[in-house]
Amino acid sequence: MSSEHDEILKAVAEMLKLRTPLLDRVELETFVRSFLDRREVFLDVARQHGTPLYVAEEEVLLERADQFTSAFRRELPDTRIYYAVKSNNHPAVVKAFVKAGLGLDVSSGLELQLALDCGARDIVFSGPGKGEQELALAVANSERVAVLMDSFAELERLERVAARASATVRAGVRLTADERGLWRKFGIPLADLARFLKAAQKCKHLLLCGLQFHTSWNMDPGAQVAFIARIGEALRPLAPEVREGIAFLDIGGGFWPPQGEWLQSAATPEGQLRAAADVSIAGAALRHYRFPAVPIEEFARQIASAVREHVFPHVSCCICAEPGRWLCHDAVHVLLTVADKKARDLVITDGGTNIIGWERFEHDYFPVINLSRPGEKEHVCHVLGSLCTPRDVWGYSYWGEDIEAGDVLLVPTQGAYTWSLRQEFIKPLPRLVMLIE
Repeated sequence: MSSEHDEILKAVAEMLKLRTPLLDRVELETFVRSFLDRREVFLDVARQHGTPLYVAEEEVLLERADQFTSAFRRELPDTRIYYAVKSNNHPAVVKAFVKAGLGLDVSSGLELQLALDCGARDIVFSGPGKGEQELALAVANSERVAVLMDSFAELERLERVAARASATVRAGVRLTADERGLWRKFGIPLADLARFLKAAQKCKHLLLCGLQFHTSWNMDPGAQVAFIARIGEALRPLAPEVREGIAFLDIGGGFWPPQGEWLQSAATPEGQLRAAADVSIAGAALRHYRFPAVPIEEFARQIASAVREHVFPHVSCCICAEPGRWLCHDAVHVLLTVADKKARDLVITDGGTNIIGWERFEHDYFPVINLSRPGEKEHVCHVLGSLCTPRDVWGYSYWGEDIEAGDVLLVPTQGAYTWSLRQEFIKPLPRLVMLIE
């Protein structure tokens, strides 16, 4: 047992050497100020529509679409961008990206129908375990949809569905970027690619013309670049006529927004150790942490370099990308009203975290900004929702001069994986208002 304890203590000592970077205070203050400068816009929306409320900004969605597309097309002119609908499936958000000229990446029949209803002309259908009804919808719209197959069984299933409809379907195959653990769920191992392509050649109703992979939570392009190199090695031994049939390489999504990941102390190794040891430190609620992300231009530069080195010597193809979080993160915010002030450092808002679908703010940090009593100082305060559960946390501090019942609060940049994960739990869900300039 002492040996086990020694190993644990050794591991803890190593963890403590790697201190989580603090969020730069000037950067945070600048971020808060950018919303305080527009406080009247948000207060006016709250007066018109009430709270709680999602507020989306079409201009920001279109700007992000243009920035992402421009960054990649400067490096790789033949690039197609597909918005990952799962990150925010509100029809107004989806339509904004269609308006911007993007294709759509869907991962269920439900999302596919939404994409069709929103007028998308270029759709990729990914995701594991697609059912026959879902595939039939893709086949019925084969002029607009390419199916990214996830397994050998799905190859047979799609061929069967397409044969019944006497249709020819464009398709690709997803490659597993990590053959370990839960990520084995997605795609086929790279070692099986040649066998998959051979099996696809026997399918008379499928045109297999592309490869796809996805790595997630990419703060930099290291994982994407590494797998592109592996793909190059897998392409090398393929017969020339097989390589000539590959028209696209889809590098997936997982691009982290340039803001990086902002964290509460509880999400850091140091904070978890303090919690386990029941040790508190003064000022922890005002101490925030940040894992930085590289700009999208750097993603594009490094990925393009890897594609030119490892892929283009073997195939001449279009490059596709499926960003979701990167495109919608900055464009949607949550407005709340303080319903009750129970103590100087405890307020209850009129909206609960069922609005975002999970206990996000116990670990993620986003500033809660008091628009009614604006100020550039952060105060310790439990800002909690009105659900009948103690896990209903919006934050442990707020920015402003003071906070009172009736004040309107803004929780910014909640565009990704909030609307899509919202849940009908205890309180009704608010609607989304799109600001169009």
